[in-house]
Amino acid sequence: MTRLGYQIANFTYPDVPADQLFPTVVAQAQEAENSGFDTVFAMDHFYQLPMLGEPHDPMFECYTLLSALAQHTSAVRLSSLVTGNTYRNPTLLAKTVTALDIVSGGRGQLGIGAGWYELEHDSLGFEFGTFTDRFERLEEALQIIRGMLAGERPSLDGKRYQVSEALNVPAPLSRIPVMIGGAGEQKTLRMVAQYADESNLLCPPNHIPRKLDVLAEHCDRRGRERSEITVSIQTYVCMAPTHDEAVAEYEAYVERTPAAEVRRRMTIIGDPDEVAARYADMLAAGVDGFTVNAAANGHVPGRVSLLGETLAPLLG
Repeated sequence: MTRLGYQIANFTYPDVPADQLFPTVVAQAQEAENSGFDTVFAMDHFYQLPMLGEPHDPMFECYTLLSALAQHTSAVRLSSLVTGNTYRNPTLLAKTVTALDIVSGGRGQLGIGAGWYELEHDSLGFEFGTFTDRFERLEEALQIIRGMLAGERPSLDGKRYQVSEALNVPAPLSRIPVMIGGAGEQKTLRMVAQYADESNLLCPPNHIPRKLDVLAEHCDRRGRERSEITVSIQTYVCMAPTHDEAVAEYEAYVERTPAAEVRRRMTIIGDPDEVAARYADMLAAGVDGFTVNAAANGHVPGRVSLLGETLAPLLG
């Protein structure tokens, strides 16, 4: 299960030409693996997100990238953070995640959410629908995908999807954990309690205790132990050996990516001691671990290693 995950969310690197983008991504994944991260994540988007850049900025297709990273790593789990359910039929997604598990030697993981980026849907022709539509589709998809990943032959005559004894051969090499991303109290956390092994919260740190209480209530209603679910929180960080270096690297990031200015207040910026103290506070609030997005400077050699060496000891 994910206790310390590194999310690769940014592919716009200064002075890095297109033919060196993938080697730069590989270097981050390898630093993560060698410094204590247990999972490497890629975003499942086709356009860059508004708070990370512009739609025309580089973005890799998630599962192609993860399968390629499987050939350059040997221990970290590999997952999306998180797959937009709206982008793929659930049977295709089950087959895709299974293929990732097999080509990685049993390191596949499924992160999934309802989908939210309307521009991407409208531009590329994916059905967006209403908020309710997307969550109805997610719940039906989870029933299909979980069955296929477990070696069953699920059938569903649903409102959104219809499948009949869906096969998944070859089967995954391992039991593939399911992570649901988000923090909605009525729908998302209820689905976590019902279907997931992991929850990745998207919320301010001071909201952690309430979200955990709500999740526990959903678990109680379903006769499930809350302790069965690993809960991590999504975080944004820019760390460097010194405070001044971290600030300078974040300022350089905002200068080349003005859209990132709005994320400044959500980003932990500082030296290892400052960053460790902030993450220790989140652990004290009750989460089991973190996913870490270092969009500002993760491409700088050594920065991901420094993150892992700083954060892994906090988790024991």
